[in-house]
Amino acid sequence: MSGNATYRHTNAAVLSVCAVDAPVVVTSDDFDRQLLSTYERVGLKPGMLAKLAGIHERRWWPEGVSFTEGAATAGAKALAEAGVDPSRVGLMVNTSVSREHLEPSVAVEIHHNMGMPTSCINFDLANACLGFVNGMQLAASMIDSGQIDYAVIVNGESSRHTQEVTIERLAGPDATAEDVMSQFATLTLGSGAAAMVLGRADLHPEGHRIVGGVTRAGTEHHNLCVGDLEWMRTDTRGLLDAGIALASDTWNDAKAEFEWSNMDRYVAHQISQVHTKAMCKALDIPADRLPLTFPTRGNMGPAAIAFTLATQVDSLSPGDRVVLLGVGSGLNVSCLEIAW
Repeated sequence: MSGNATYRHTNAAVLSVCAVDAPVVVTSDDFDRQLLSTYERVGLKPGMLAKLAGIHERRWWPEGVSFTEGAATAGAKALAEAGVDPSRVGLMVNTSVSREHLEPSVAVEIHHNMGMPTSCINFDLANACLGFVNGMQLAASMIDSGQIDYAVIVNGESSRHTQEVTIERLAGPDATAEDVMSQFATLTLGSGAAAMVLGRADLHPEGHRIVGGVTRAGTEHHNLCVGDLEWMRTDTRGLLDAGIALASDTWNDAKAEFEWSNMDRYVAHQISQVHTKAMCKALDIPADRLPLTFPTRGNMGPAAIAFTLATQVDSLSPGDRVVLLGVGSGLNVSCLEIAW
């Protein structure tokens, strides 16, 4: 008996997907310079972010610019590209991990900034780095059921504050090598925004049909990565090992329902080069079919899959098969197929 939750969709299609860059480029060399005295004192060498993680730079939003503005910009851009009037959208889901307060929801500010109608259901859906894929699944189910004709999924992430306070803390005289390594993953994060419009496939034959997918939980690993705006601690090795094992179990069980061994594109959550190489090896994925954004954008959390997919739109052709896949802290794994 499969340990996966398997689902299929019947009438939902991707009409557009777009990415919005945060404009401030912050290099890993910049971080190394700020932490050089700590590295020397605790016996670590600079260059781990670039050489080990493969992340050479990431983006920040400018001072005074919120990630919600990026999400709203991405959402408006996606609607324009899809040719869908905001008044026809029945659902707007914000899938951001980032938030500046506990309430109200982040979605309400984005809904307002996008000028969405009062009839548009809006809320936050948070599930670490898998939030965007989960939002697609939920929206597609509502389209299949006839509740709505159109949905827009948005995401905006900001790593700036968390990285600034982490750098300040690690640059202090009391920081240890263990502190640096447990907070290393924080320095791999990046900022950016992405959005996607979904609609009824029977009304949009030009759309890219959402076929279905699988999810699998490994929640015994919920303590491997825990974070908030001020501090994130990660068992990097434990997270890698448990994530790859869970992804492998998911992938192998999915073979009973889906044939994903020869996809035209594998769009994966972007973490690091270590994680990507391990994932390709474990799932037998051709590395040249898995596009990378982490070297210049870092780990943008749940924005990463949609952002990366948006970079591939011009190179995809009708009939191509695309699978989205990712491991989210907690742990959970999600895979979703799109017939382009």
